[in-house]
Amino acid sequence: MLRKSMLTAGFVLLGISAEVGAQSARDATRGELLYSTHCISCHTAQVHWRDRKIAIDWTTLQAQVRRWQDNTGLGWSDEDIARVARYLNTLYYRYPTPD
Repeated sequence: MLRKSMLTAGFVLLGISAEVGAQSARDATRGELLYSTHCISCHTAQVHWRDRKIAIDWTTLQAQVRRWQDNTGLGWSDEDIARVARYLNTLYYRYPTPD
């Protein structure tokens, strides 16, 4: 009986981790799509590597994504801002994130 319970718990955990992985992939894909559609024409890789970058941690990275989408009137949701920030963080910055 204990073995069956442990096996069931293992399958549940595998399902949860698979869903988290799928969610991260969806976020990265959406973030990349939004960035490449709306931002890449002005923000080449050099803007993310410069010495005097404004984004110095996860919070300021999200603030800069929010700032620029506001400036251009894109009307992104908070989740879209987070997705673009996650995409940029994965690609360039590698700042620790709270999630």
